Amino acid sequence: MEDLVIRDADVVDGTGAPSYRADVVVDGGRIVAIVKEAAAAGCQRPRARRELDADGLVLSPGFIDMHAHSDLALLRDPAHEAKAAQGVTLEVIGQDGLSYAPVDDRTLAEVRAQITGWNGGGPEDTTVDFGWRTVGEYLDRLDHGFDGQGIAVNAAYLVPQGTVRMLAVGWDDREAAPDELARMKRLVAEGLEQGAVGLSSGLTYTPGMYASDAELTELCRVVASYGGYYCPHHRSYGAGALAAYEEMIALTREAGCALHLAHATMNFGVNKGRAPELLSLLDGALDAGADLSFDTYPYTPGCTTLVALLPSWAGEGGPEAVLARLRDDATAERIRHALETEGSDGCHGVPVDWDTIEISGVAAPAPDPDPGPGLAGHVGRTIAQSAAVRGERPWETARRLLIDDRLGPTILHHVGHEENVRRIMRHRVHMGGSDGILQGDKPHPRAYGTFPEYLGKYVRELGVLSLEECVAHLTGRPAARLRLPDRGLVREGYRADLVLFAPRTVGAGATFTAPRTLPSGIPYVLIDGRFVIDHGRRTDVLAGRSVRRTVRGPGQDLRRA
Repeated sequence: MEDLVIRDADVVDGTGAPSYRADVVVDGGRIVAIVKEAAAAGCQRPRARRELDADGLVLSPGFIDMHAHSDLALLRDPAHEAKAAQGVTLEVIGQDGLSYAPVDDRTLAEVRAQITGWNGGGPEDTTVDFGWRTVGEYLDRLDHGFDGQGIAVNAAYLVPQGTVRMLAVGWDDREAAPDELARMKRLVAEGLEQGAVGLSSGLTYTPGMYASDAELTELCRVVASYGGYYCPHHRSYGAGALAAYEEMIALTREAGCALHLAHATMNFGVNKGRAPELLSLLDGALDAGADLSFDTYPYTPGCTTLVALLPSWAGEGGPEAVLARLRDDATAERIRHALETEGSDGCHGVPVDWDTIEISGVAAPAPDPDPGPGLAGHVGRTIAQSAAVRGERPWETARRLLIDDRLGPTILHHVGHEENVRRIMRHRVHMGGSDGILQGDKPHPRAYGTFPEYLGKYVRELGVLSLEECVAHLTGRPAARLRLPDRGLVREGYRADLVLFAPRTVGAGATFTAPRTLPSGIPYVLIDGRFVIDHGRRTDVLAGRSVRRTVRGPGQDLRRA
């Protein structure tokens, strides 16, 4: 007798095809049978050890988060309800060119300090054992998870280009020497051989943003030879955004590499209503033969670290050098001028508007909620609001925050446009990615709400996407980009990574005032046929593992999922 039969489900299979009613049988972690219209046909109904009545529920493949920042959360939190409760069964981590492998001791300390606002893991954080150094060792650590049982959900990894440059070149804003470029290419190749699915960049983050197009093209040639893809957070989402998209299309065309654009938005006032221009550019590239896709989240604000807004020259030398520049009055004044008058490259070429920058979290513990000198008093306020309380200029507030919290503050950046969000998500190569940063006292609700927000708001309430189309954006398309041969569809022989949700009630619970509220209408989530969410509650199952591409050499893609 098989493990499970899901009876009378409305199957939305991840291809975009119309839904159908069926009994779906699961055994040994895979879908072994799909009996369409079993009740109406009057045929012998399949039996199993557990029989789940899914009448009124949609059965779809598990959701794939194409842009996640759970690099440490997966090792810190066995429940990981932020994603499991949404129906996410696979996350793609190592994003924005900054993560924790490959590293040496120096680089690990530096990257931990740099992205503590994304993931925690700062110098004083003892919740994770950073015993790995290579990509393979990090993926092995994910497989081991908690006491050898694994992690909450599956994870695929992108080699982070900024970390690679940190390791091979350091923090200098200069062209890589030939031997340094050769080392970066070897590091990328080794990461792909050890199981990474591609390469990421964060081209508004130091030190990755110091790379030239020629350098990036050479790295992308390596990625292409292994059948991976390049996932850039490109050089601007503000002034010059279209030129930045064009740059990524051109260099991947030159390298012959697949391209997946991270959080492909058009932000700031200069881009209001300009989504059609972006989509026209992408359509032209697709029509010319580009292997191109992109992801977005269904919200208008962005989320990053406060230090990321500084001009790139201020980041040269690493975190301690940044702090030294902020402490020096003359240099701090140069930084202010770059931010407020010129529009720094870290702020996408747009002069900063302190009314749009809301502090969502600080790294240092601060129990005092008073809006005076304590760090916690800034959370939930814009820089402009905190400055008004303190009777000082906004830049002085921002500067003090960066120094006192050692570059740790996380921000919500209120610079998006709803009309752009809706237009972009309709596109034929669009996919879902939360870009969910889980740190901070008041994180962006996208971390806990992206996937039910798509289904509840943009499918049921607004009708921007049909249900079948939306599910394809969140499942089948991402699996195809990742070249996963047996995930992303409800199909016989495929892995039983599945989600059941109520189409009339599914929705995000997370809001900007209560960002960690779990979603509604998702009673069951399975990974490898095991219930991660059962009757709406998180079980103790740890079915997640690393999802790797195994290769013997360039061009020989022998995927292991």
